[in-house]
Amino acid sequence: MRQTRIIQPDYAERFRCLGSECEDTCCSGWQVPLDEADYDNLTSVPDGSLRSLVRDSILRTEGREGGQESPFAVFRMLPSGECPLLSPDKLCRIHKQCGEQYLARICAVYPRHFYRIDGQSETELSLSCPEAARLILLSPSLISGGSAASRQLTWDETASRGANLRPYFWQIREAAVSLILNRTYPLWQRLFLLGMFCRRLEAFSRGEIDRRFVDLLDDFTRAVATPGLRESMQTIPADIPLQVEIVLMLVMERLKGDRLSQRARDILDLFDRAVVQTPTASIESQASRYAEAYRRDFTRFFGSHPRVLENLLLNAVFRDAFPFGKTLTPAGGDPEPAKAFAMLTIQFVLIKGLLIGVAGARGSRFASADVVQAVQTASRLFEHTQFLRSAYRLLEERGVADARGLTMLIRN
Repeated sequence: MRQTRIIQPDYAERFRCLGSECEDTCCSGWQVPLDEADYDNLTSVPDGSLRSLVRDSILRTEGREGGQESPFAVFRMLPSGECPLLSPDKLCRIHKQCGEQYLARICAVYPRHFYRIDGQSETELSLSCPEAARLILLSPSLISGGSAASRQLTWDETASRGANLRPYFWQIREAAVSLILNRTYPLWQRLFLLGMFCRRLEAFSRGEIDRRFVDLLDDFTRAVATPGLRESMQTIPADIPLQVEIVLMLVMERLKGDRLSQRARDILDLFDRAVVQTPTASIESQASRYAEAYRRDFTRFFGSHPRVLENLLLNAVFRDAFPFGKTLTPAGGDPEPAKAFAMLTIQFVLIKGLLIGVAGARGSRFASADVVQAVQTASRLFEHTQFLRSAYRLLEERGVADARGLTMLIRN
C-alpha cells in the first residue's frame, strides 16, 4: 500500500470582491452566456423599470450561429464593451437593487471555479480578476494544510487498473505540484520535466507502455532525482527570436478585431516600448532587447520573488484539473496530457513574455503591482479555451507544438 497527499488549494475562501473599489471591472469586455434558467431568473426581477432594462439588455441566441452550439442567450454589451446593467459606480444594478439571487450564475460565482473530485470539494480562482490575481500571485502558500492523516490517500500500488489515468488523479497532481515547487531546477527545467511526465502519461493511457502506473511514477521520480540532470538540460539551446516571434504572433491573433480596455493597452504599450519599439524593427533587434530585459529586470524581481511564478503555474494546475481538463472525463474520449501541457505552456509563455516586456519598460521600478496588472490583463486576454485551441493550431502549423518546439519556447 502507498500514501499519496491530497493536494488542494485553500485560497479561494479568502477572496472578497472589491466592488466599486476594483481597478478593473468584470462587467466589461466579455460575452456573458446565459442558459434558460439564467434567462428566466433575470427576467423575473421584481423591480418593474429594472425588469424592462434587463429584458432589453438580453439577446436570445437559441438556434443561431449556423446550427453550431450556442448559449440560450447573451447580454447585449454596449458599444463601450460594458454591460448595460453596470451602474456609474461600477456595481451591478441587479445585485444592488434586488440581490445576488437574481444574478446569472456566471456573474454570481466569478472569479470562482467549482469542482468535486472523488468526493472532495474544491474551489479555484481565475487570474483575470485583479483581486484574485493579487491573492494568488502574492500568497505564501496556495495549498491546503489540514491534518496529515486527513489529507492522505491510501492506494494499492500492486493493483492493475489498465491504462485508465483517471483513478490516479491525486497521484498525478502530487507529482505535478511537487515538481513545480522543486527549486533544485530553474523554473523552465521544471516545465520541461513536467512536459516529459505528461508525454509519458499519454503513452501509458494509449497502452504504449506495458507497465503499471506505479512503475511509471517511480521511474519519473528517480529521473528527477538523477545527479547531473540539471547540467545536461542546460545544454538545450535557447531560441529567443522564436520566443519573441511566437509571443507577437499569438498576441496579434488574440487582438484581431478586439476592443481593448485602457488597462490592457497600458500593458501592451509597455511591452512595445521595451521590445518592439518600431513596426519595422527586425526580429533580431527585438530579441536582443527582450533578452536584455530578461537579464536585467525580469530576473532581478523574480529572483527575489520565486513564489510568484510558481503560484501562477500551481493555479493553472488547480484551475484546469491538470492534465485532465475542467470536465475530468472529456466527452471525446481519453484525456490528452501532452496537449494539456501544450495549453499550459502557451499561457505561461504569453504571460512571461508580457512580464519581460513590462519589466524592461519599468526597469528598477518594476514591482508586485506591475506583475499583478500584467498577469491579470494577460489572463483576461489569453485564458479562454477558444483562443488556446486556435493558438495550439498556429503552433502546430509552425511546427513548434511538439516537445522540441515547446522547449524552445520555455527555455530562458
